[in-house]
Amino acid sequence: MERYYKPSEIARELNISTSALRHYESWGVLPVPDRAPNGYRLYTHVHLAYFRCLRAMFPGFGVEVTCDVLRSIQLADIDTAFWLVNRLQAELHQKKKAADQTLELLQNLELPSIPHQKLKSRMTIGEAAAFAGVTASAIRHWEKEDLLHSERDPENGYRLFSPSDLRKILLIRTLRSTIYFLKSMKGIVQALDHHNMEQAKKLTEDAISTIHERIRQQFLGVHQLIELCNELELM
Repeated sequence: MERYYKPSEIARELNISTSALRHYESWGVLPVPDRAPNGYRLYTHVHLAYFRCLRAMFPGFGVEVTCDVLRSIQLADIDTAFWLVNRLQAELHQKKKAADQTLELLQNLELPSIPHQKLKSRMTIGEAAAFAGVTASAIRHWEKEDLLHSERDPENGYRLFSPSDLRKILLIRTLRSTIYFLKSMKGIVQALDHHNMEQAKKLTEDAISTIHERIRQQFLGVHQLIELCNELELM
């Protein structure tokens, strides 16, 4: 005989309110439950598995992706569901790669050498761009974003960049590869402005710790997703 769960039982297990259960149900991310003669919802072990999966996936994958995954599961389309999950894990891997590169750069801020060119104490925007391997327009954009503050030649008003500016350009070049660091970028660059390398490293290490926490959350969510698929005999 099918066992039915009261909304309060599921809410208690997941440490949420019964109104939250109704809210999730309204999103269409789980099968519509049957109703008892008195109008109460009749949740089954399948609904419980959906709710467990939903709650477990939220921290690592966010609401939008989690809902898309569970809607795919309702359609028995596990391939689409799994590729949605894989896409976010691939994105997180890129963030981790950028974070590791940033920390390595902060620990060893050596400027690149270019054949037949000598590092000057003051360089034009074209020379700075060549050393850092970026475009002059990118440097101008970062100045508009308040990430760089170059000096100006008092005679002609042209931008002048120091070796310290070059290090910041190299750092920004690394950080720009992921949206994840946009919030952290200014703090890291400002720490370099104040010659506070330890603060810049700490900000980067904190970001890496957050990424580590996110991957753990993602795998907890994936575990519950597999449990749901097993419950539905999709695997």
